[in-house]
Amino acid sequence: MKLAQIVKSHRKKSGLTQQQLAELAGVGKTVIFDIEHGKNTVQLLTLQKVLRILNIQLLCQSPLLTEPMELF
Repeated sequence: MKLAQIVKSHRKKSGLTQQQLAELAGVGKTVIFDIEHGKNTVQLLTLQKVLRILNIQLLCQSPLLTEPMELF
């Protein structure tokens, strides 16, 4: 599942509209639209704000790490 689908699914399960999520995250509604449509123009720190509201964690995996590391 792609991040765009995960964000949209979590938002809907939380009972939030795009506008409500945007307000909670302190971003514009177009940012939520862009994330949910997989646009790669969203800044990482902005994405982080949205993911925190939805309680979504991003993990980094690398052959150099012994275990996945949480990004935020």
